[in-house]
Amino acid sequence: MKTATLDIAAQANDLVRDLNRARPAIYWADLLVSSAIGWGAFAAALVLPLRLAVPFAVPAIAALYRALCFIHEISHQSRRTLPGFEPIWNLTTGFPLLLPSCMYVGVHSSHHRLSTYGTESDPEYLPFSRSVRMTAAFAVQSLLIPIALAVRFLVLGPVAFLVPPLERWLIAHFSSLSMNVRYRREVTPETRRMIRRQTIGILILWAALAIAVPIRFFVLWYVVSASISLVNSLRTLGAHAYESEGDPIGREEQLLDSIDTPGIRWVVLWAPVGLRFHGLHHYFPGIPYHNLGEAYRRLTTELPPEAGIYRVRSKGLVHSLTALCRRGLRKKG
Repeated sequence: MKTATLDIAAQANDLVRDLNRARPAIYWADLLVSSAIGWGAFAAALVLPLRLAVPFAVPAIAALYRALCFIHEISHQSRRTLPGFEPIWNLTTGFPLLLPSCMYVGVHSSHHRLSTYGTESDPEYLPFSRSVRMTAAFAVQSLLIPIALAVRFLVLGPVAFLVPPLERWLIAHFSSLSMNVRYRREVTPETRRMIRRQTIGILILWAALAIAVPIRFFVLWYVVSASISLVNSLRTLGAHAYESEGDPIGREEQLLDSIDTPGIRWVVLWAPVGLRFHGLHHYFPGIPYHNLGEAYRRLTTELPPEAGIYRVRSKGLVHSLTALCRRGLRKKG
């Protein structure tokens, strides 16, 4: 059985070997179009009467959510393969939404590492399959994330420049896009410099906004940000089975604990930038988002029926969330 698994893994690697190269033009076009549509719709919703604002708020949420999801790609692609992409992403998306790349770069890798996936050292994993109450609480608290980010960067951020112990605490406890409250980020000089630079950028931008925009801007910003946060939290809940026992597992087991939702219609709205192929991504984290569809097609066409990729497919987000809640109810959580 182990030999057969190794043979399938070798075949899978051969099938996607040529798909690991990122195409910067696709990244740039996707980001710039998404952010332009998002902020354009946001501006329209800001200036129009309330009854006309809602039809523009919806595309603003969808487009800015897509732009924001590039933070995931930034954490996987190097500055050499996408030169200049990270700072422009921060200026167009990360800084305005108070979610700079420093919150994910250097953190997300622990979610993929075989030694930490599903353990207490994984920032993006909790045992949701054991408790439906934990699942519900995670979804509800997502609406407070924009407020928490505002406190982190606009209130505590400038104070931390003057109080080194607070800065160290913020880096360790409050500078990671993490669902695991036990996760602690390592405080290194490089991390401190990165977070300081990006905090300064946020403060400059938001000081200008505070002077130039009406109060309605901040209300709309919260509505859009909280909506994005809720959708992303539901997507996150539907991305894994969350059945790890807290011990390190192998690559195949990590795949089987992850979920693909390869539908082609509404899926790209709640799981954009390749996130609908989450199981595949965990098995091949180096494949850029624009090649995941082709990789999935090749693997599901060529691999034998016993390959793990066939066992992690979901019909949709509702199906995945329902299955997760049922597991939690069975365990009386």
